[in-house]
Amino acid sequence: MLKRKIEDVLLRWKQTPERKPLVLKGCRQCGKTFSVLKFAREQYANTVYINFFQDPEYQKIFAGSLDVDHLIMMMSAAGVGAAFEPGKTVIVLDEIQECPEARTALKFFKLDGRFDVIATGSLLGVAGYGKKPQSVPVGYEDIEQMYPLDFEEFLWAAGIDENLIGILKHCQAKEEQVPAALHGRLRELLTQYAVVGGMPEVVEIFFKTRNMASVLGAQKSILASYTDDVCKYAPARDEKCIRDCFNSIPAQLAKTNPKFQYAQVRKGGRSSEFVGILQWMQDAGVIERCFNLVLPELPLSGNADLSNFRVYLSDPGLFAAMLGEGTQFDILSGQLFGYKGPIFENLVAGMLAKTGRRLYFFEKQQNRLEVDFVIKWKGRTALVEAKASQGKTRSTTTILRHPEKYHVEQAIKLGDYQIGRSGNILTLPMYMTFLLKVDQPDVLPVSEAEQLFRSELKNLTAQAERLKTEV
Repeated sequence: MLKRKIEDVLLRWKQTPERKPLVLKGCRQCGKTFSVLKFAREQYANTVYINFFQDPEYQKIFAGSLDVDHLIMMMSAAGVGAAFEPGKTVIVLDEIQECPEARTALKFFKLDGRFDVIATGSLLGVAGYGKKPQSVPVGYEDIEQMYPLDFEEFLWAAGIDENLIGILKHCQAKEEQVPAALHGRLRELLTQYAVVGGMPEVVEIFFKTRNMASVLGAQKSILASYTDDVCKYAPARDEKCIRDCFNSIPAQLAKTNPKFQYAQVRKGGRSSEFVGILQWMQDAGVIERCFNLVLPELPLSGNADLSNFRVYLSDPGLFAAMLGEGTQFDILSGQLFGYKGPIFENLVAGMLAKTGRRLYFFEKQQNRLEVDFVIKWKGRTALVEAKASQGKTRSTTTILRHPEKYHVEQAIKLGDYQIGRSGNILTLPMYMTFLLKVDQPDVLPVSEAEQLFRSELKNLTAQAERLKTEV
């Protein structure tokens, strides 16, 4: 059973006095329903579960009055199979985007206060497609975003416990090299994450069977469901545009200039044809857009050029699956050529996005400057270079030489490295990307980290060898 961070979010929500109904959003098949039902059955005496996508008949419950007593009567008549006990019952409304009236009803559940409500939605029906509620209950609901497994959750699934992750945090905070045995194991797991990604079904198949054919089959099924879902909710005239746009992403990233170009989707293509489709895919959690900065300085959002962007797949495993047969073997064996850079750049983009960041890069063609990512870190702007192999950082070095012009004084180089520093450039192993939390790294207090480091280091080599044996 996979451990997910959303479980802590749900528990904090339940412990909040006067809590509002919770809406959990995320792409299809990222584990929303499983996590919510597991939480509900552990924390409540009764769970009322309604899935509007699986059983559209349940939409009729909300077709009339939205008074809570009336809704309870209708749910009971529909045979949802649970008791309605105030304070002991949670109502789970799955795929709520299929029933906009149920979204409107969240306001009345909040005002009534007898029952907790958790709704899940795959972000289908937003940004101009599908059904919309007549009234969104602004102020009467809390919204949380859920993603496929991030790299830390993938490490948990692989048996890397919190003590070992604590060592990583200590090493990053102190800028000390990661012990060799742990470093080697994490390099291996990062490569596996680049192939498998974080869709729960795919991750479970991988760790149970290690059968890469089964992994690829599950990924292709998810990719097909994504485009089918988009087309289901889109006007018929947009269907070919959607498929063409989605399928162009790998080729767009492989270009010398990976800026998203509409003409690469379709000859003569214009932004008016595709911008709504791209926004939909981003809202649905399928892609991440990374915007160019006019200047690499804070506030990043205020300096973004929204007409100049790159597009990444949110899940690295799905991106690898889109590249065709043999890509998984090539990644695992290190036999990549033209797509090596795009694969690892896409990997870093997804890892940064799962920390809650918006993505930005910096490119100034007239000065031949290009930096993969720009983030706010430790309260200041930081340049981030993602290197699939050993490489120079000419643009980063140039920018750092001129703080009076670019207002940047720090940079992070991610790649197949150990931790190190050269002036104001911090080098980190690429697997540490998940530790670049918003605003500042998530590190243990130094005294606690040092104590943990000393206690764990003695047994580290033996533990790492045991993990290798299990694999």
